[in-house]
Amino acid sequence: MKGNELSTLIELIRKYNKTGDLSMVEKAYNFAVEKHDGQTRKSGEPFVNHPIQVASIIAEMEFDVESIVAALLHDVVEDTDSTREDIVREFGETVALLVDGVTKLDKIPYSSKEEQQIETLRKMFFAMAEDVRVIVIKLADRLHNMRTMKYMPEERQRAISRETLEVYAPLAHRLGMSKIKMELEDLSLRYIDPIGYYEIVDNIAQKREEREKYIGEIIEILQKKLDELHIKAHVVGRAKHFYSIYRKMFMQNKTIDELYDLFAVRVIVDTVSDCYAVLGMVHELFKPMPGRFKDYIAMPKPNMYQSLHSTLIGPNGTPFEIQIRTWEMHQIAENGIAAHWKYKEGKSGSSDMDDKLEWIKNLLEIQKDSTSPEDFMHTLKIDMFSDEVFVFTPKGDVVSLPAGSTPIDFAYRIHSAVGNRMTGAKVNGKIVPLSHELKNGDFIDVITSSVPHGPKIDWLKICKTSQARNKINQWFKKVNREENIEKGKETIEKELSKNSIPVKYINDESFISPLLKKYGFNGIMDLYAAVGYGSTNANRFVTRFLTECKNKQLQEMELTPAELNVPLKVKTTAKPNTSGVVVEGIDNCMVRFSHCCNPVPGDKIVGYVTRGRGVAVHRADCLNMIHAAASEQERNRLISVHWAGDTPPSSFQSMITITASDRVNLLVDILTVINDAKAPVTNVNARTGRNDLAIIEITTEISNTSQLDTIKRKLKALSGVISVSRSRQ
Repeated sequence: MKGNELSTLIELIRKYNKTGDLSMVEKAYNFAVEKHDGQTRKSGEPFVNHPIQVASIIAEMEFDVESIVAALLHDVVEDTDSTREDIVREFGETVALLVDGVTKLDKIPYSSKEEQQIETLRKMFFAMAEDVRVIVIKLADRLHNMRTMKYMPEERQRAISRETLEVYAPLAHRLGMSKIKMELEDLSLRYIDPIGYYEIVDNIAQKREEREKYIGEIIEILQKKLDELHIKAHVVGRAKHFYSIYRKMFMQNKTIDELYDLFAVRVIVDTVSDCYAVLGMVHELFKPMPGRFKDYIAMPKPNMYQSLHSTLIGPNGTPFEIQIRTWEMHQIAENGIAAHWKYKEGKSGSSDMDDKLEWIKNLLEIQKDSTSPEDFMHTLKIDMFSDEVFVFTPKGDVVSLPAGSTPIDFAYRIHSAVGNRMTGAKVNGKIVPLSHELKNGDFIDVITSSVPHGPKIDWLKICKTSQARNKINQWFKKVNREENIEKGKETIEKELSKNSIPVKYINDESFISPLLKKYGFNGIMDLYAAVGYGSTNANRFVTRFLTECKNKQLQEMELTPAELNVPLKVKTTAKPNTSGVVVEGIDNCMVRFSHCCNPVPGDKIVGYVTRGRGVAVHRADCLNMIHAAASEQERNRLISVHWAGDTPPSSFQSMITITASDRVNLLVDILTVINDAKAPVTNVNARTGRNDLAIIEITTEISNTSQLDTIKRKLKALSGVISVSRSRQ
């Protein structure tokens, strides 16, 4: 059976690659089969079927051998014991780059599932900037997962479908891959709103014959006229995909019978001149609707799409849409960057390809000054996935901007120096306020001063694009850098103090360097400046820094009594005291739980012999115990303790810190989750920080870590919650 799958894949490749060496494909196939042996999917089928199908999707788009090999191997690093070095050794550096680009960051600890997903996307975009085939493989991977998702739990189906609609379908659109985009949207709709989806499917099926007859009449009229004019053309009817119908019904509040463009006619010709000849012929045969003509041949969309669009009144007075394009335009419209790769013979380094992917470079440039994953997603959705407007420079050059953009966005799109010298703007020859919303076809003339006086701070509220916002922020950061450094240092040190972390640790290269590098800071001063300016959240950074400290120290010294040289007594039949904790070698001693880390049953714990107050029980990962273990004098005060097997039912205090986007009823929803878990709340401290973030600290009484983990999991599932962590004090 496996041999048949390889034969089918080879046959698919041979349709467009007649003589190429496919030995690497066979080698990758065998490698994937061996590494995924014994693994199954939710459906029960062998896991290796998934990479084989992803490779087939890549082959259908007629990509090169390296892409197909990478598709076959795209899960081996993530889901088997194979490493990147294994891929480099067996298949080369290029294939390894492609595989690495689509590998999730699931082995790195993050504060939330959402942050991990966003960081994985960021990693993918950086790899995509080096080789666009990374994103093509990722889209093929997501497409096959969506096709086979019926075996997953409903909640997971909806979550994956939402992510697909928010990220992957718009990304396919931005790359011009409309065929994949439409299938991703339709599959997502099926899981998000199955009732609405099947309602549309049934309605389309019921009236299909009637609509196809109408479109057939139009095609017949067009074909007859084309033959008379000796224009070679392929004329075909095109059904609108379900998600597009669904959106139109909801956005325009119409029933499906009120939508006139469920079906359209597409005319594909050989040359651009034929496109315009057909347009003239069509407008002669049918009356065009005013304001419904678009020339995407003269002004292509940013995703490379080219076509002539017109809406016409049909034979019985019913409007219909027509699209006119060449065969090359059709291939690029269907497969976008994939078709472009084929037409340019895979020359990824060509300047033409670079121009097509300029938006990726702009995105990564913007991210240099952003350490927040949420900022990245905001940039992605606003700058890359929104509708666009086309405006003109005074010389007639076309500039594409997100819908809703202002002259400020236009100025910074031209050059940062133009934005920094800007004093006003003219639109179509008339002076307009800088908050003026640009429209399609506007001619923009930026009025500048002779010296770069810099932007105004309120421009940040006016501009639409992250590119403009980033350039404005850069100006103010540079001007006020020293002040921002002082302010940021003070803020960081306050947060360190709140978390019981000695300030000296922020200056310890072994602790701080990995984190600075991870989040794109060149040095500690850059961090202080970013915090002082407000582009980086101090609380969030210190939380990550704390995790980094703990991980590093725990790697260097496992907190077990033996390795900490804890002076263990000769074991006797030790009895638990009323606290439910056994102190090795000592019966009936006074035991108290430390408030710096609030241990609860289920935590790994260690004891600390205090002066006159018995044994203080700490969590093993408590920083105070890590510091004590590092000191020879204090280390002798550590003693081995453990939870009694029959720990009596009791309540233990634990504080949970929730970071979330501020919204109405946020606190109510959080308290409801905790109340449902039957965990009494003893204290609540809530505050709002920068970027509309809410920081909520709740002290609650719980019985063990299992109950705490359940509460944390349910809190993370709440709308707007970014992270949930167990606080130290």
